[in-house]
Amino acid sequence: MKGVSERHQQSIQRVCEYIQQHLDEELSAEQLSEVAACSRFHFHRIFMAFMGLSTTRYIQRVKLRRASFQLAFEQQKIIDIAIEAGFGSSEAFTRAFKSSFLQTPSQFRTQPDWQHWHSVLQLPMIAKEDYIMDVKIVDFPPRNIAYLSHRGSPQRVLDSAAKFIAWRKQTGLSPVASSETYAVPYSDPNTVAPEDFRLDICGTIQQSQIPYNEFGVIAGTLPGGRCAVARHYGSHDHIGDTVYRLYREWLPQSGEELRDFPCYFHWLNFVHEVDESELMTDVYLPLK
Repeated sequence: MKGVSERHQQSIQRVCEYIQQHLDEELSAEQLSEVAACSRFHFHRIFMAFMGLSTTRYIQRVKLRRASFQLAFEQQKIIDIAIEAGFGSSEAFTRAFKSSFLQTPSQFRTQPDWQHWHSVLQLPMIAKEDYIMDVKIVDFPPRNIAYLSHRGSPQRVLDSAAKFIAWRKQTGLSPVASSETYAVPYSDPNTVAPEDFRLDICGTIQQSQIPYNEFGVIAGTLPGGRCAVARHYGSHDHIGDTVYRLYREWLPQSGEELRDFPCYFHWLNFVHEVDESELMTDVYLPLK
């Protein structure tokens, strides 16, 4: 029989996923306690104990997080984003947004301060260790890519992502609709100093060369070869959970040996397109 703590942890995980999947609906305390299969008299204290904030505050953070991505990566009107986030006017949304991020929505759209955003809006998350990870071995064909190297704090990766998106839009050489998007981390953000972190943001292209550009995007190749691949579901902030499980659980039992190239990610969809709970990312582990 599972312990009380583990049962509660799984209950709170279900609630967090339910909130993210029903963010545009009215979410009552009774409804959430039913999802948790927990007494409504104790639900809020249990949620607070595990997550460190109330359900009301958690819902607000999830909505503001989604609004932040929409501001940074989409061209929706601010009033439409405000209404989707549950505010009755752009003025109310602006006040709440500036109170949280010290920038107005317009300022954030023009020049987002992702460093401060991370310090304010990092959502707590309960690790999911009980799901069965499906790992396949595939032959990955080499890809011609255009890529932008991010160097520095992992918390500023979204700045580099915005530059890469701007390059895509300006040139059309790597359009999102017909191009695959990859990320290649050359170091573990948990084990290197922020200034030593490097991650390449890549988009497949047909040609082998691209013109010089102001964004710093250059042409290269994502090498082919045998790979183990597992799918990560949910926030990119916790993709390390799947990476570590590949190294910790799958690799020792597989009998496989690693190739001299970093693991890399294939982003199948994007946070400004779907709710974070619906994100899907394939994690590739290069093998000999």
